Amino acid sequence: MAAPTKVLMLHGQSQNASIFSKHVIFIDGPVVLLPVDLNGASSAASFAALGASEANATSSDPSSTPRAWWITNPEKTIAHGLEESILLLRDILQRDRYDGVFGFSQGAAMAALLAALLERPHSYPSFLVDGEAPHPPFKFCVAVSGFKGSGFLSAEIFGTSYSTPTLHVLGRNDVIVIEERSKGLLDLSQSKRLEEHDGGHFVPLKANWREFLRNYLTNPLGVIPSPEPRNIIQPTSAKL
Repeated sequence: MAAPTKVLMLHGQSQNASIFSKHVIFIDGPVVLLPVDLNGASSAASFAALGASEANATSSDPSSTPRAWWITNPEKTIAHGLEESILLLRDILQRDRYDGVFGFSQGAAMAALLAALLERPHSYPSFLVDGEAPHPPFKFCVAVSGFKGSGFLSAEIFGTSYSTPTLHVLGRNDVIVIEERSKGLLDLSQSKRLEEHDGGHFVPLKANWREFLRNYLTNPLGVIPSPEPRNIIQPTSAKL
């Protein structure tokens, strides 16, 4: 019997381990978000829009503390905390082996960046351990409501493209990560499959999507039928 697939799970901005683990098992982003970091978006409605309705930036309960992989400046040119996140993930990857990575929203941006970094580990020397990558390249990446991260380091790591097979899942009614923003990551993805759902900014978890994601994670390079009958975009190695 084949060994079960092991997947590194990365939550979205304003989520954390306890919040996102209602759907999957994952690790915490190292950046703790304070009310000042949320640009006034710390209301319950704003957190709900980000898929983090349980988050509370003023709570002392760590299970409701909003976290992130980085904080972007207003000009979206600097990703504060990204280096810390990369080093955290380097240490996690050094301790264990994962078949792939799954991320939502900012976690999807981080997942794709990590996949690209494992392809080109010398693009960020601090990621190396004794001069080598801490982990082999992933077999696959799943990016739900993903986008390309901001800043020089992200651009340096991605270069012109990355080749890890990536499933991109987008919501047709997502007003947080809109189509134009998603396209920046799609254009970098050489080996991609795009699936869309009719919802907004969340991981689709209806029965058809659960079955699809389970089958994909089991056999990411296989021919897995689309969870939505009208989705006709198939895996490709060419850019959109």
